[in-house]
This record gives sequence, C-alpha cells and structure tokens, in this order.
Amino acid sequence: MAILDEVYELPSFYWDDGGATPREEMVRIRYTPTSEAVPMKVRAVCLPYVLVKQPCGGKRTLDVRKSRLARLDRGYARSAWKAYKKRPAKPDCP
Repeated sequence: MAILDEVYELPSFYWDDGGATPREEMVRIRYTPTSEAVPMKVRAVCLPYVLVKQPCGGKRTLDVRKSRLARLDRGYARSAWKAYKKRPAKPDCP
C-alpha cells in the first residue's frame, strides 16, 4: 500500500474570494506529495484508521479521511519493499 494523495483543510479566510465562501467554512485542498511513494504493509485496520509498517521499521497510523491509499501489485510491492529496506534508515522515520 502507498499514499496517493492527502487532503489539507484550511480556513476560507486565507483566500480573498469576494465573500463567496463563509469565513467559518473550511476549504479542502487535495495535495499529491512530491516525495516518493514509499510502500507500506498494513498491520491493522479500525476505520477510519490504518496502522502501517514502513520499510525502515517504523510504524505509522494513517487516517483514511485525510489520505487516499493505493493497493500495490503484490510483485511490485515485494520488490519495492526490499529496495527500500536496503537503504540506510532516515532520521524522519518514526
């Protein structure tokens, strides 16, 4: 599994849209991360949360209300997992 894109919510008063959007309303922006799509293994699901394991050994909880996830082909996922596991651990890996 990998993250396709994420949703960020910002207050509408960040934009000057001539009052078309009420000030208290949140604006949702879909964002595609520019970093590489790191493969992750699903360990547990309790919707809307998904616990995943990263190749560096860290674990992370994803909120499917804010992230769109992609199921990877089994062969690709296995190859990508091995390739990422061989890399040195990054300090930002939880």
